[in-house]
Amino acid sequence: MAEQQTYATHRQWVPLWHYLALPVSLINVFVVLWHARTGFGVNAAWGILVSIAFAATAYLSRNQAIVVQNRLIRLEERLRLKEVLPEGTRGRIGELSISQLVGLRFAPDAELPGLVERCLSGDLANAEAVKKAIKGWRPDTYRA
Repeated sequence: MAEQQTYATHRQWVPLWHYLALPVSLINVFVVLWHARTGFGVNAAWGILVSIAFAATAYLSRNQAIVVQNRLIRLEERLRLKEVLPEGTRGRIGELSISQLVGLRFAPDAELPGLVERCLSGDLANAEAVKKAIKGWRPDTYRA
C-alpha cells in the first residue's frame, strides 16, 4: 500500500469480488428470473435454482474467508493484549467482543490499555467505534 493507512483508507476493495463476482452473480439471478417469466417449467426452475446457488456460493466464499480472518484476528489480538495490558486488565480480555478485537488490531501498543478500558466500560461497543477512537494508526495490510 503506497499511502499511509488510516481510518479513511483502511477498507479493502477486492476488484474481482466487488466488481465482478458479486454483481454478476446477483444480476444473473434477475436475468434468469426475467427469462423464466415467459415460460416457467422444469428448465426455468432449474436455471433459477442454479443461479441462486451460484450467487450463494460467491457470497459464502467471501463471507467464510472473513469469518476465518476474524477468528485469527481474535487470537492474535488476545495474545498481543496479554503482553501489552497491565496485569489487572489481562483477566478481562475474554470480555471483549470479536468486533472490538477486530477494531483494536489497528491500535498501536501505547494506546491499547486506554482503548481496552473504554471497550470494557461500554464506551466503545464495536469495531467502528474503536477504529474512530484510535489516534495513531497501526496498519494491517494482510487481510482477506
